[in-house]
Amino acid sequence: MGRTLPTFNTYLVDEEKSWSTFKRSLRSSEEKEAFTHLFTRVRTYTAESTAAARPVPFDAILISLLLSQELELRKLERRLHRLEERNHDDS
Repeated sequence: MGRTLPTFNTYLVDEEKSWSTFKRSLRSSEEKEAFTHLFTRVRTYTAESTAAARPVPFDAILISLLLSQELELRKLERRLHRLEERNHDDS
């Protein structure tokens, strides 16, 4: 019989645990909170990461983080653009 491969969720939990020393070494609570938030963002894309079935699961973690950051950046850029337009219209 073949070996059962761990699910992406299992891999993600194990990966987060493997970074626990790094997290504990962070100086501020804000950094620790941000670190935890990174893994929360990755969990948003668990189904997509599972479907991608990458040979190196960490690749799916990275692309999930990049996608999440890109979406947040676009959201902030749109908001900034609206505020600039509003400010220009008020002038």
